[in-house]
Amino acid sequence: MLNEDGFDRWAEDYDGDTAKSDGEGSYPFAGYQRVLNTIARRVLARGTPRVLDLGFGTGTLTERLYRAGCQVFGQDFSPEMLAIARGKMPGAGLYLGDLAQGLAPELAGREYDCIVATYSLHHLTDGEKVRLLRALRERLRPGGGILIGDVAFESRAALEACRAAAGESWDGEEVYFVADELREALPGSRFEKLSSCAGILTLESA
Repeated sequence: MLNEDGFDRWAEDYDGDTAKSDGEGSYPFAGYQRVLNTIARRVLARGTPRVLDLGFGTGTLTERLYRAGCQVFGQDFSPEMLAIARGKMPGAGLYLGDLAQGLAPELAGREYDCIVATYSLHHLTDGEKVRLLRALRERLRPGGGILIGDVAFESRAALEACRAAAGESWDGEEVYFVADELREALPGSRFEKLSSCAGILTLESA
């Protein structure tokens, strides 16, 4: 699993690497653009909402929402990726912070119409994911929603099938969403499969 320095070094090549894996239909980024496009459509169907993007990386999704007129906020733990994203979105409220420690102070006191995270929460343990998502649910405005697009599976059997197909390229340090193992801890959550190794987990305001 990459640390902050690893993500800083990856920042310049990140977009190209994700596009290559997605184009090949291979783990870990098969379905990447479909995930981003689906989330973007669902966010923009709300008009120009206030959006919080967690782990925005180089701003691939966030910039689309920003240019469409959304009020964009975000948090990422890589200073290099933060600098790239700020260059693309000078009017957005983008902050440095480790999601395992919760939201940055500048973000924690706000409410949002949509909270999104794409390919960023698999760096957290299942326990950290649940704690974060429960806390994020409390930051939603009435009628708001959380959309998590990531390497994710409906069941443990589906994850193991992907692991077998990926072979040596499988990253055993990352912790991927298994939807049917999280439903008890996250009541009302829904999962939509979009590729052999990707999907969208949705939670709505309590």
